[in-house]
Amino acid sequence: MIYKNIKNLLYKFEPEVAHLIGEKFMHYIESMPVIRDIWRNYHTVDDRRLHQNILGIDFKNPVGLGAGFDKKGSLIREMRSLGFGFSEIGTITPKPQDGNPKPRIYRHLKEETLQNAMGFNNDGMEIIKNRISNLAPFVIPVGINIGKNKITSEDIAINDYLILIEKFHQLASYLVINISSPNTPNLRNLQNEKFIKALFSEGKKITTKPIFLKIAPDLSIENAINLSNFAVESGASGIIATNTTIDHSLIKNVQSFGGGLSGKVLRDKSFKLFEAIAKELYGKTVLISVGGIDSAEETYKRLQVGASLIQIYSALIFKGPSLPSEINKGILKLMRRDGYSHISEVIGSKLRK
Repeated sequence: MIYKNIKNLLYKFEPEVAHLIGEKFMHYIESMPVIRDIWRNYHTVDDRRLHQNILGIDFKNPVGLGAGFDKKGSLIREMRSLGFGFSEIGTITPKPQDGNPKPRIYRHLKEETLQNAMGFNNDGMEIIKNRISNLAPFVIPVGINIGKNKITSEDIAINDYLILIEKFHQLASYLVINISSPNTPNLRNLQNEKFIKALFSEGKKITTKPIFLKIAPDLSIENAINLSNFAVESGASGIIATNTTIDHSLIKNVQSFGGGLSGKVLRDKSFKLFEAIAKELYGKTVLISVGGIDSAEETYKRLQVGASLIQIYSALIFKGPSLPSEINKGILKLMRRDGYSHISEVIGSKLRK
């Protein structure tokens, strides 16, 4: 109820302004040790039944912040205080860029959906590396999501990704290759076997840290499975599915600036693609599910079909800061219902039957 009233106030502001207000508020909470500790204790669920070690990384719970919320890498400690088990920052590009012209983000309130055409707006790798270096060692695992600059042509795009891997691999818990955003022209053209093979082959020469591929929900199921399989064969540590969708038929009153849709309208599309990929790759690689997840029940559903971890973004805006703890408490409740003593028993349970 408290967040409902705050949300109504925040929604009077343009989304990027509201995001900045929320960021300032979280920084304020974090700067006040007594208040921070009360806030953190309220939001944190620390139960060994949710602990996992994945690819050598310790996760206290499976709920992560999806890329795009913390573009500047300035909210890592704040996300820990909200009860997240891990965070993913970015997307980061080699050079700073402003992103696409405004307006570029819109809240579809009734549909609990965001439409965004942000375009990898970020401070660039040098500034962000300096910023997050000051926050290390990180209080939770931190993934770093990387992408090419808008002005970088397709034929040399691999250089942007390799520069970024070199720049961040020592700081990152894991890295994510973003070639699936709809908001950088022709970026999705890089979702092809030639590019993926070259990128992971060269990337694995630079680092032993896990590198994930994030894919688009608008691929056909056959293409998504083939691409995911090929990425894993080429050295990917896992698959993150999915990014935002450009299927604007999912919503009424689409804004003219285009871009991708995230939130509730993406839920079924994202789940269907993730499930298909998981049926092929569960047990062979690490799978992270993202797209329309806004409850413990939806999280549990993704875990059952093979997700080791999940990520939320849009739902945090619509549901509020208690969502990570609500999801984690809900998972434990559902585990008790089903007689599971550890989250590992839930993961892939529907595929093992």
